[in-house]
Amino acid sequence: MAGNILVVDDEPVVIVSCERILTPEGYSVKGASSVDEAIGHLQNGDYDLVITDLKMPNKGGLDLIKWLRDNNSKAGIVVITGYPSQETIKDALHMGIVDYLPKPFSPALLIDVTAKAISFVKSKGIEEVTSEEQEITAKAEEIKNVIVSNKDRPGGLIPVLQQVQEILGYLPPAVLKLIARGLNLPVSEVHGVVSFYSFFTMKPKGKHNVRVCMGTACYVKRATEILDKLKDILGIEEEEVTEDKQFSLETVRCLGACGLAPVVVVDHDTHGSVDPVKVSGLLEEYN
Repeated sequence: MAGNILVVDDEPVVIVSCERILTPEGYSVKGASSVDEAIGHLQNGDYDLVITDLKMPNKGGLDLIKWLRDNNSKAGIVVITGYPSQETIKDALHMGIVDYLPKPFSPALLIDVTAKAISFVKSKGIEEVTSEEQEITAKAEEIKNVIVSNKDRPGGLIPVLQQVQEILGYLPPAVLKLIARGLNLPVSEVHGVVSFYSFFTMKPKGKHNVRVCMGTACYVKRATEILDKLKDILGIEEEEVTEDKQFSLETVRCLGACGLAPVVVVDHDTHGSVDPVKVSGLLEEYN
């Protein structure tokens, strides 16, 4: 499902990267280095999706999102975030963004987020829903029961997040807003907790989640070779899930097990002193 995309970022490399990655996928991509330039493009053309950085000189992404909403634009919005404040994320979520891209992002993640966002935007016009929406709708009663049973419990947010993630497998933005509303909490607080704890995820995972530590101790002991080997074995890139949904792959900055470097964690199992040559054997017990 192709579409017209406007990428707004004051860093030219981000715009160029998006163009190189998304154009072969069939999208028409235009770039803008400022909010004013972006508004000029939006006034003179139709765009299905706007991918915008939040932090830019003078006017930022929130200014652009506000302009889009004030002018009743039907374009979907994906924000690029480095380390945004909770208030910034809260404002962006309240303005109705479709999704977000953590900076730096991989080509695979950009393609995946873009495809889902375009699908979401176009489906709204033909009264279809995305698979994510269908899944949330199907589990809505179960999620509601979790929220209600923990609503008056001190410190109930984390148990709710844990139980809802067990139900869905992950915590998409729409569910974070649902939880925040049900517990009468700011969306920023819910998002902040999910972002802080590594065991929460806003992206779908496979039945078995494989995490490769890229901390200094692991890096110098060939962690990049381990990662490349896992990509080859699983046939996926970082932040992707295998077609059979059995495995997902990601990297982490540090797992706090430097004495065991290099380290790979599969689900809750920590594997230390991993030999890149023997990585395939590590995964056999999870098949």
